[in-house]
Amino acid sequence: MSELEKGITRNGEGFAGTTWNILGQVYFPKATCDSTFAFETNSDPGQFVPVHIHPTQDEFILVQEGELDLKLDGVWTKAKAGDLVRMPKGIPHGYFNKSDKPARALFWVSPAGKLEDLFVALHDLTDVAEVVRVSALHDVDFLPPDANA
Repeated sequence: MSELEKGITRNGEGFAGTTWNILGQVYFPKATCDSTFAFETNSDPGQFVPVHIHPTQDEFILVQEGELDLKLDGVWTKAKAGDLVRMPKGIPHGYFNKSDKPARALFWVSPAGKLEDLFVALHDLTDVAEVVRVSALHDVDFLPPDANA
């Protein structure tokens, strides 16, 4: 069992100096233990994560800069800086930077599950079909492309 380590993960840095490139987006792990996993995403205009489901985890997004368009349980909505998005386990969701400015957000899931291991496996992977396959092995299930419309 991993326990939460005390301390500060500095702005613009990842825990233990870790940074991931996941399909062109920069991710920084911020905190990790068995009960939760927190990470920052930096999304340039046009970047997104397609609609998917976490069957075993609740997920949250705190938008820090910019705005994100979200598809939550089939409904489009927008989250701006300072907004908190709540996504209970099993609810289909995806986020999209449809603006002309970068967006930065803090995400966290509870429990941590296999998400950190997934990000390690996805780092610098460019084959989208392989990303979908590996994600399913880590309890993240992507929906068909029409779910993003």
